[in-house]
Amino acid sequence: MKKVLGLLLVGSVLLNSCSKSDTSGCKPASVASEKAQMVAYCSANGINYTEDVSGLLYEIIAPGSGPAPAITSTISVVYTGKLFNGTTFDATANPISLPLSGVIDGWKIGIPFIKKGGRIKLIIPSALAYSCTGAGASIPPNTPLYFDVTLTDVK
Repeated sequence: MKKVLGLLLVGSVLLNSCSKSDTSGCKPASVASEKAQMVAYCSANGINYTEDVSGLLYEIIAPGSGPAPAITSTISVVYTGKLFNGTTFDATANPISLPLSGVIDGWKIGIPFIKKGGRIKLIIPSALAYSCTGAGASIPPNTPLYFDVTLTDVK
């Protein structure tokens, strides 16, 4: 669980620090350049997606009830994160709590679409995840990601 929290928080920091003017050779992929790959993933996996203006694709499986989380909320979630090749890079069996402000941008955008008890599938372009830096050995640079998230609590 600590690995998950660390990965999400570090990824958020790395995303914010990587820009097109980065001189280290980090070249972020555009959302548009990954859209066909994301749509193909949805089609292959039976995901009836809605597209957010950010480029995030999502499917609300269950909307939940109660207040929606705000950026200042602490959320408790159970989730699975996968690469498009089916490799699970992270998963939780029990709820973990995180500040919504400390996760990747794709979660900041997508999680507020559901409420406590809700479940959502997120197909996140790399620009809203770990961009051109990737995350350790598990997530390569410029890799769009899939998450299946159940929101168990909002504080």
